[in-house]
Amino acid sequence: MGDKGAMDKMKGKAKQKAGKAMGDERLKGEGRTDEAKGRAKGAMSDAKENLQGMKDSLKGKSRS
Repeated sequence: MGDKGAMDKMKGKAKQKAGKAMGDERLKGEGRTDEAKGRAKGAMSDAKENLQGMKDSLKGKSRS
């Protein structure tokens, strides 16, 4: 997991497992929220990279 939201995704999964083990629905919900936040951060990071690539190709630059 190299994207910017990897830590949130891992934290969310851990909270979900802990919530399930303890029977804590609130903790499980927090985990789902953290995991979704991590996925959103990763998607935004990917979108920024794609946008930069399109800008570079329109300007005739090669990405190294």
